[in-house]
Amino acid sequence: MASIGHRLRKLQPYFSNLPAAWTLVVLATIIGALTEPLIPALLKPLLDRGFQAGNLEIWTVPATLMMLFAVRGMAGYVAQLGLAKITNQGLARMRQAMFRKILTADLSLFSNQSSSALSNTVVYEAQTGAALLVNSFLLLTRNGLTLVALTGYLLYLNWKLTLIVTVVFPAVAMVMRTLTRRVHGLTLSMQNSTDNLAYVVEENILANRDIRLYAAQSSQEKRFKALSDSLLSLAMKSTVAGAAMTPLTQMLAAAALSAVISVALVQSAGSGTSVGGFVAFVTAMLMIIAPIRQLSELSNSVTRGLAAIERGLHLIETIPDEKSGHFSKALADGRIEFSQVSVAYAEEGPLAIEGVSFSINPGETIALVGASGSGKSTLANLLPQFAKIHSGNVLLDGHDIRDWDLQSLRSQLAVVSQHPILINDSIAANVALGLEINTDKILRCLASAHLMAWINSLPKGIETIVGHNAMQLSGGQRQRLAIARALYKNSPILILDEATSALDSESEKAVQEALQELMVSRTVLVIAHRLSTIMHANRIIVMDKGKVVEAGTHQELIQANGMYARLYQMGFYSETA
Repeated sequence: MASIGHRLRKLQPYFSNLPAAWTLVVLATIIGALTEPLIPALLKPLLDRGFQAGNLEIWTVPATLMMLFAVRGMAGYVAQLGLAKITNQGLARMRQAMFRKILTADLSLFSNQSSSALSNTVVYEAQTGAALLVNSFLLLTRNGLTLVALTGYLLYLNWKLTLIVTVVFPAVAMVMRTLTRRVHGLTLSMQNSTDNLAYVVEENILANRDIRLYAAQSSQEKRFKALSDSLLSLAMKSTVAGAAMTPLTQMLAAAALSAVISVALVQSAGSGTSVGGFVAFVTAMLMIIAPIRQLSELSNSVTRGLAAIERGLHLIETIPDEKSGHFSKALADGRIEFSQVSVAYAEEGPLAIEGVSFSINPGETIALVGASGSGKSTLANLLPQFAKIHSGNVLLDGHDIRDWDLQSLRSQLAVVSQHPILINDSIAANVALGLEINTDKILRCLASAHLMAWINSLPKGIETIVGHNAMQLSGGQRQRLAIARALYKNSPILILDEATSALDSESEKAVQEALQELMVSRTVLVIAHRLSTIMHANRIIVMDKGKVVEAGTHQELIQANGMYARLYQMGFYSETA
């Protein structure tokens, strides 16, 4: 494990961009720390001159104390404000970097980590880690300087007695080092357990209807309880390790204090040390226990804060971005070639697609058909590089898609899937997703998608917020909004993955007319089970177990009496399927 100093330096780019605020915080903290020895220092003249000699002006005592605590309070206030600015701005910068990484990361990130774990890292753990670390820095600086100031004052009063105090420091450091390692390991385990618990909650929220339909509440509750109990156990172990620091350091400090008082009594009896001097030394000695105790507790906070925030750093620094080529084109012609393409979702797993070869001419409509799991959607996902090619090549306009600039490549494609995703924003923002909003164009696209009657019924029209996951919309409305989005993008290549599966016959007819208009002079790849969508394709590619088994028009495939004909006769493809 790298040293804490090395790990903290990784945070510098995010939390070191406000030098003026840092300077203010450090100066305020130094001033606050320097006032600490003044408290026992005031006791000496008060006891020696005030109570014994009676030659101390009474008004000077409250005036000095008020001034002292006013300076301390103002220094603490300024330091707190400065750190709040540093923390919040640094946290915002780091979150922005994490979110940017999520937007550009290799897609393997989303198969290796759940959405709840990523959300937890960006939103909650970054907040917790930043707050713990920056507050720990304030306490470390303040208590460290206080410790130095009080130790200096003790040396001034009696250097022999002060040597006894310094014996405590190595012992405290050893205790902190041992317990810190224990807390760090437990914190990492707690992070994993928290992710697992959050994922169960996420699953049950997404699958709430299925859980109720199959009466799985009891089993899911037991699953949640098992993970919750595991997290509880780890939390208690971490608390035990962290809490042990305080009593251990206090016992060491008490032992040193006992020795100091004993030796001081012997010294005072022999040398005639004044009462004020003795009380001032003991008071400073008692005051030094607090910063020692707080410094020992800081180890726990720093360990937890680092463990929390380092997950964000790991995301930013180690997760690779998507690989992008350099070839770009404003508007593709739309010629697509699949050449001996194979795809495997796992390194050693079976091939999802094996040796597929065919080409699509510009402006041609190709339908991919086959049973579920035959590889149709996987083949379509290769074009925007949402699936990786295991072997072979996919060419767009004669260039391997891996050589295309990703932004340019994806600008050539519009996709309407079976389960469209809508963002929690206005209807207009969902239609123009990623593009500049043009109200007239949006309304035309909505009209073509057979949605204007619904839009006109909404009080805010296209400015209506669709809500979280657009759950208040019907399946047909969501799918038609996705079609309007594809119409708005107006790309030269269109992928329709069961694009009309959620529509009734009347709506489908209107949408089909809009799609037919959109398909003109565009390359279209259609995945569908409805005969009305398939039979007008220029060619139909029949797939089975990841391979192309037939290709031709609807009539040609019926006459060939192969797999397509058998599926057709079985009613697999129909007007209402």
